Amino acid sequence: MTFTRARINAIGCAVPAQDMHASFVRWASGQIDDPRERQLFARMAERSGIGHRWCVLPPTAEGGSPVDPGGFYAGAMPPTSLRMRHYAHHAPALCLDAIGRLAEQVALDGISHLVVASCTGFVAPGIDQIIADRLGLEGVERTLVGFMGCYAAVAALRTARHIVRSEPAARVLVVTVELSSLHFQPEERIERLLMMLQFGDGAAAALVTADGPGIAVDQPFSLNLEDSAELIRWDIGDSGFVMHLSGEVPGRIQAALGDPAIRRRIVGGDDPAAVDSWAVHAGGRSILDAVEHGLGLDDQALAPSRSVLARFGNMSSATLMFILRDMLGRTGKGVALAFGPGLAAEGFRFEGLP
Repeated sequence: MTFTRARINAIGCAVPAQDMHASFVRWASGQIDDPRERQLFARMAERSGIGHRWCVLPPTAEGGSPVDPGGFYAGAMPPTSLRMRHYAHHAPALCLDAIGRLAEQVALDGISHLVVASCTGFVAPGIDQIIADRLGLEGVERTLVGFMGCYAAVAALRTARHIVRSEPAARVLVVTVELSSLHFQPEERIERLLMMLQFGDGAAAALVTADGPGIAVDQPFSLNLEDSAELIRWDIGDSGFVMHLSGEVPGRIQAALGDPAIRRRIVGGDDPAAVDSWAVHAGGRSILDAVEHGLGLDDQALAPSRSVLARFGNMSSATLMFILRDMLGRTGKGVALAFGPGLAAEGFRFEGLP
């Protein structure tokens, strides 16, 4: 039996105009009273592998970032309601920017399905409806993947794959958008500040069809690590969404990837070195180091992920799409892999097509 093969034909990516990484590092340093901890934070920030993170929040009257005097986070922490109003305004706009960049590469006529993933905000009508309305996608079938965190791009692309395999004429628009900058919290603890240091804003849009060049999305996989539910989680509070990210996560990932049974589920064989390309969610330098060591990869295998981390930080679900965008045009076998709440891993095998 011959099965239709779903292909990511092209990906468009967008980030906001304001780079807030340096401003955040200065602000976070000022939150720490102990001089030795402040020095430790500075060293960890320098070693984070992140050079830029982009933010949708408006600059101050003097052009400063949201954590500067007069910015969004100056004074009392904004309530969740105000953060969600910013999400309702900025998330669709950033999505449309990414879709516009996708349209520069491929024709977007005849879109039959729209799949949107996001975990950093809620609005109803949803951003899927807003996007469909602004693009004039009358009658498009919509799916919203919500609150799955960093691996939601895998779920969105996997959904597109199922659609194309069941309806070979389908033209699926997949969109991911995350506005992590809406959820900064008042903190003095170095561990929490280092966690917030990872995150930035971004959106990506992909066209998935049964024809043409690009990246063929093949066998998906999913796994949960035992006794790990508390390692990564989000709580919705009165002042935004509060993320909890345990320092145990990299070690648990590295140990899991050393298990031959888990390796077989991911790569379909015993040897990760046989994989030509790795698209690993850039959750942070320690996460990428854990994957590299856990799978026994060489020090260049995760270069695309480290490059995206350096240029954009961790944009939650949008990050993997940025990495796949940079891999378009490569040929050979690959694996896409992302980690998120649970602690769970989601991914798929793929092949780069000429």
